[in-house]
This record gives sequence, C-alpha cells and structure tokens, in this order.
Amino acid sequence: MTGPLDRSSKSSSALRKRRESLLRKLPPLDAVLRGSLIERYKRCGKPGCKCAEGPGHGPKYYLSVSFPGERPQMDYVPQENVEATRALVANFHAVRTALEEVCAINRELLRRREAL
Repeated sequence: MTGPLDRSSKSSSALRKRRESLLRKLPPLDAVLRGSLIERYKRCGKPGCKCAEGPGHGPKYYLSVSFPGERPQMDYVPQENVEATRALVANFHAVRTALEEVCAINRELLRRREAL
C-alpha cells in the first residue's frame, strides 16, 4: 500500500489509474470469507494414547471470526475444505487491503477538491 506522502505526490490522473487498477484486480466478492484459519492439535485424554507425549491429534482446522463486543466464533473446517477456505480468507484480506487504498485515494482526491 502506498503511504500518505506517496499519494500526495502523485497526479490526480495517476491516482485514478491506480484506483482503477486496484478495482480490476479484486477477486469476485462471492469468493471472500472473513476470518482467520486456525490450526489446532488436541489431546484426547485417553490413558496411553500417543497424543499424551506428542503434539496431539491433528492438525484440525477452524475458522475463527471475531465481531466487536462478542467472543470469537469458531467453526470446524473439514480437511477437504482447508485449501479452499484458506484461499477465500486470503481473498478477504486482499479485498480489505485494496479497499483501504481506494478509500485513501478517494480521500486525497476529495482533499484536492477533484472529481472522484
């Protein structure tokens, strides 16, 4: 992401081109998933189980989603869905990063009293 100094030194035309470039590179919005993918190992508690000495059974994957003022919600992700889930979460982070930059560009254009 470009910093405030980078944006203020660019021409308005360059800012609009950067904004359009960011928008063209966005993944489809139906391919995003908010949250983090968590890898966990659990101990079963059975006497004599190998998990008592090692890292535990796993890895097991969970999607963790936090909302302001609430506890994080955890959903189990079956092994066959881990890679697809990882890609959807990565798309969400890419969209959020691009959105922040688009907002900063729009703010700079507004500050210059230019057409958005």
